Amino acid sequence: MKSALWALPPVVVLGLVFLYPLVLVVQQSLSPENGGGAFDAYASVFASQSFREALGTTVWLAVGATAGCLVLGFVLALIIAFVPFPGARAVAKFIDVFLSFPSFLITLALLFVYGTVGMANGLVTDLTGAAEGPFHFLATPWGVLLAEITYFTPFVMRPLLAAFSQLDTAQLEVAAGLGARPARIVRQVILPEALPALAAGGSLVLVMCLNEFGIVLFTGAKDVTTLPMLIYGKAILESDYAAACVVAVVNIAISVGLFGLYRVVGKRAGA
Repeated sequence: MKSALWALPPVVVLGLVFLYPLVLVVQQSLSPENGGGAFDAYASVFASQSFREALGTTVWLAVGATAGCLVLGFVLALIIAFVPFPGARAVAKFIDVFLSFPSFLITLALLFVYGTVGMANGLVTDLTGAAEGPFHFLATPWGVLLAEITYFTPFVMRPLLAAFSQLDTAQLEVAAGLGARPARIVRQVILPEALPALAAGGSLVLVMCLNEFGIVLFTGAKDVTTLPMLIYGKAILESDYAAACVVAVVNIAISVGLFGLYRVVGKRAGA
């Protein structure tokens, strides 16, 4: 009884702060303002071309960014963990600090370098005298993909570095002593040990990419509409709250499912 009484206050707070707003979103999605059936808003949203395109864009951006983060994060973590160079420990610590940066900060940095009036375009126009520079990819899906890979790669590197720190170096020495080349050591010794950390980091990045809003907004990619951007457009620009809530419910369902997968993978990986 005492344990239940102690658990009651945090449960009530969590219910009011997190669960109650979610219940309101689901309720609004089932209560169209113009009347009609409970699932009319769902049928209307699912039949719209904008929703299907936003869902497809969200999925391919999230999958592409996750794949890029896995490859880049694995290579960078290998270099930091196994290639001795001055400042390796400082770089590893900086990764922990990088995780606290807001996503729009990284996007702004890319805009300063590759934006329409960024340093790269300014350098080209100064050297060639052209009216404008050649770099305009940040306002395209590829620019969003680059920004997401840049921002989310440390989320893959962190569990990888933790896994590499626990790797028995005797295995590497034995493999090298038997004549195995570095590529074979990475493929047959290091990679199998890193798979759980890769799966955990990749699952986390996939969940966060599905819900990323700031990067898409700050890149100014007008032709890139993801589910969070569609929610923003429906709620703020069109005042269609029922449709916005429907898209939000879909986004929440996908995110919760993937987060459950991340928890399972992370538990098995010990991350």
